[in-house]
Amino acid sequence: MFKSKRFRNNWIIILLISSIPGLIFGGLMNWLAGGRLENELLQMHNKQIQLRATNIDEQFSYLETSVMHWAFDPNFSYSLSSLSLSRDFEIARNITQTLANMKGANPLAIEAELFLEGPAPVRFHPQYEALTDAAQINGYRQLLAHDKNVFWSQIKSESDSPSDNSLSLMVKIPETDEKPFGIIAVTIETTRVVKLLQTLAPYDDGGTFLLDENGEQLLSSSGQESASQLEEAIKREVLASKTKSGSFLFDWNQATYTVSFGTMSRIGTDWKYVTASPISVITKPVVFISQLVLTLSIAMLLLAFVLSWLASRRIYSPIAQLVRMLTGNTALTGLGNEHHDDFKLIEKEWLHLTRESMTLQNRLEQQLPHLKEGFLLQLVQGYLYSYSEQALLERMRNFGWSVDNRHYAVLYIHLSGFENLEGRFSSGDEGLVTFVAANIMKELAESRFEQAEVMNFHDLSVGLLVIVPDETETESELKEAFRSFSQELTQAIHHVLNVYVSVTIGGIAVSIIHVPSRFEEAMQASSRRRFESRNQIIDLESLDEYDKENQEIHYPFALEREIIQALRTAQKDEAKQLIQTFLEELIERGAKIIDIHQGALQLLGSILHAIRLAGLDPNRMFKSANLYEQLMQIGDQQKMIAWFHDKVVSPCILELESRSDSQVKKTVETAMIYLQNNYMKEISLDSCADQAGTNTVALSKAFKQVNGINFIDYLTELRIDKAKDLLRDTDLKINDIAEKVGYQPSYFNRIFKKQESITPSQYRDLYRN
Repeated sequence: MFKSKRFRNNWIIILLISSIPGLIFGGLMNWLAGGRLENELLQMHNKQIQLRATNIDEQFSYLETSVMHWAFDPNFSYSLSSLSLSRDFEIARNITQTLANMKGANPLAIEAELFLEGPAPVRFHPQYEALTDAAQINGYRQLLAHDKNVFWSQIKSESDSPSDNSLSLMVKIPETDEKPFGIIAVTIETTRVVKLLQTLAPYDDGGTFLLDENGEQLLSSSGQESASQLEEAIKREVLASKTKSGSFLFDWNQATYTVSFGTMSRIGTDWKYVTASPISVITKPVVFISQLVLTLSIAMLLLAFVLSWLASRRIYSPIAQLVRMLTGNTALTGLGNEHHDDFKLIEKEWLHLTRESMTLQNRLEQQLPHLKEGFLLQLVQGYLYSYSEQALLERMRNFGWSVDNRHYAVLYIHLSGFENLEGRFSSGDEGLVTFVAANIMKELAESRFEQAEVMNFHDLSVGLLVIVPDETETESELKEAFRSFSQELTQAIHHVLNVYVSVTIGGIAVSIIHVPSRFEEAMQASSRRRFESRNQIIDLESLDEYDKENQEIHYPFALEREIIQALRTAQKDEAKQLIQTFLEELIERGAKIIDIHQGALQLLGSILHAIRLAGLDPNRMFKSANLYEQLMQIGDQQKMIAWFHDKVVSPCILELESRSDSQVKKTVETAMIYLQNNYMKEISLDSCADQAGTNTVALSKAFKQVNGINFIDYLTELRIDKAKDLLRDTDLKINDIAEKVGYQPSYFNRIFKKQESITPSQYRDLYRN
């Protein structure tokens, strides 16, 4: 709308008309607040200072009058000069009481004392004491020699007199005598006077100070003895004015201060008070009002802006509505002068939107398959569990599926035998093989089912979701159709790719929210497929019969011991051959992949246990890799053998070779072969050492170093393992088995129970049950 010249002209005219009152109001308020009000505040500030200065002056006058009154007390008469105060305790006590009363009667007084001159000068402070310090006596005598009988003093001296660091009022006694013999000193409380001075300028910046008749600073509201740079600069300006009172503006460090000063008449002298306050603090209300005026002016301008815009929009609304309908509020840039003519603009935008619509439609059609596949992957993997049934159905309708009165079936397809493709595909091409298989599945599914969608997991596994009407076929007919389709699919993929296909037929879901659980069941059932290389079809409903076809799996314990023995003696090739034989024995009776994984995991656990017994650290040896997780991802025999060789056997043997020399291993290997061939006989460490060609000490140490256990423990484990094989695989009596493994029957039962925590008979029953 703003691009239209007609709209802009209307808006500018209305904006000017509505802004004139606000501009007039803002100017008047700024004149009133910025000029007259600021002057009024400064005048009011100066009057307040004068009133507070008068109050301070009155408190000092009261102190002077009170002290003068007490100085005429009979206790301070001329008779004091002839009394012996060291004996006249009553008079000394009265003087002390009088000084205490004098201090208590004056709010500003902090201390009152009396000095009496004589052959033996004394001081009441306030208690009687004889002065012996010449410096103290000299300080008081200087005060006594002052030309005035009543005066204020701030004389610095080395004596311990009240005039050392505080402002004090001095009164000579007796006042009527031309030759006074004593002096009363009343010291004011500096902190109290400082607080009084702070009332003249109660701001964080600035300050107030008192000057004597010579221009020296007596007190400051900052409480500091020395004047600050600001105070020194202001004092020079005040003294240069040569007037008793007045006010002026003073600039200091980019700040402006209002300075007021006046005179306080004290006994025998005049004091001048000076106060400086930052003008920014005094005029803060003015600043606030100015800011308020500015804010109100801006607000009124904004209001005028908004109201004028609304009015212009209302005036221009008929044409704008038509333009907005066709352009969709598109930014109208790069059109030259055409935007002055709304009708040309409508024509151009109409053509532009038509072309954009066609382009977006083509892009949507291209991306729709990817969007549908992404939705299905999230659905079957359970990421859309928070959606309701209706929400999921609505999203499927938006993607073009017909979902009313429909049931859902899932199939899970796994490819194996990828290693057979060597020469056609290389390692890392699993995603490419899965892509080809997914395309084959899509073509076959579209030819058989009305609605079928393929999900490519890119890891040699593919999912299929079939949407079928809920009344067209019975469940048995659907299952038969899925079996027929599975057979055709396995043959087609095996023929094209030369890989083996395992198809798991999942259950029927009557609701879309049950599809993830059905797919999860199919994936879990896929692990029940046979490990052998052939095409397989697994139906969840006939899974129990499928499992019964498999014979009981026999775990080759003897091969496990031989594999561990080969690792201990660093026989890499023999270990690899034994692992291959181990897997072949597991597969021999038609074991399922889950059985193979369980057996391989058991073997891996035994190897890791033997590694720890040998004193090695598996975490360091295998670089903290999760070997169990890696093993569970392998579904091919040759790949599993290669994994054991590369990831387990080679690092283990490399570590053992680095720790044990070949001669030690050869000696231990000879001893172990001797034990395996003669374990049923009477064997001792001496006889074994003789057979290995070494002594008992060297053999015991080498045995522990290579195997991780000592000689006796190894022989015991070997005999118990042989006994367990006989208990599982034969019906020999327990006593006969004991003799065959080299034990007396009674000792055999004890050692077997100690090793296995159960008796031989219990072990045989447990295994057979």
